[in-house]
Amino acid sequence: DRLYGRLCLREPTRLLISLELFVMLVLANGAPVVAAGLLKGIWSAPVDGGRLWKDGRPILGKSKTWRGVVSGALACGLFSLITGLGFIFGVVFGVFGLIGDMLSSFIKRRRDLASSARAVGLDQIPEALLPMLLAMWWLPVRGWVVIGVVVLFTLSNIFASPLLYRIGIRRHPH
Repeated sequence: DRLYGRLCLREPTRLLISLELFVMLVLANGAPVVAAGLLKGIWSAPVDGGRLWKDGRPILGKSKTWRGVVSGALACGLFSLITGLGFIFGVVFGVFGLIGDMLSSFIKRRRDLASSARAVGLDQIPEALLPMLLAMWWLPVRGWVVIGVVVLFTLSNIFASPLLYRIGIRRHPH
C-alpha cells in the first residue's frame, strides 16, 4: 500500500510527495480554466451568487464559479486517488486551494482591484498555503516541505502565466 509507505517517508518518497502536492496545486488552479474553456456557460454561476459586499463591490466576482470549484476539487481528487493519497484527501486539498483563491479574490475586491489585476503573492500564496497546511496536518509532511512547495508554486505561477497567456490558455498575462 503506497499510503503505508508514505508513513515511513524515506527521502525519495519525501521528494515524490512534494511533487505530487505541487501538481495538485497546479490542478486546483488550472482545472477551472480548462473547464471554463470546455464547458463555456455550463455551471458558470458565480459562487457569491452575484451579490455585493457592504462596500458595493462584488464579494468575489463572476470568475469564481461553481464549475471551477467542482472541476478543481475533482481534478485533485482523481490525481490524489491515482497517486495513492486518497480521493477524499485530494478533494479536500482542492477545495482548500480554491478557498484560498477565493480569499485572494475577496481581498482584491476590497482593495478595488479587478479580477485580472496583478497582485504578486496575494494571487498565489493563499491558494497554495491553505491546502499545504492541510497536507501538513493530514500527511506526514514537514513545515519546510510546505514552505518549499508554496514558494515553488508561487514562482512557477508568476513566471509561467505570461507564457500560458501567449499560447492562449490564460485570458490575462498574470
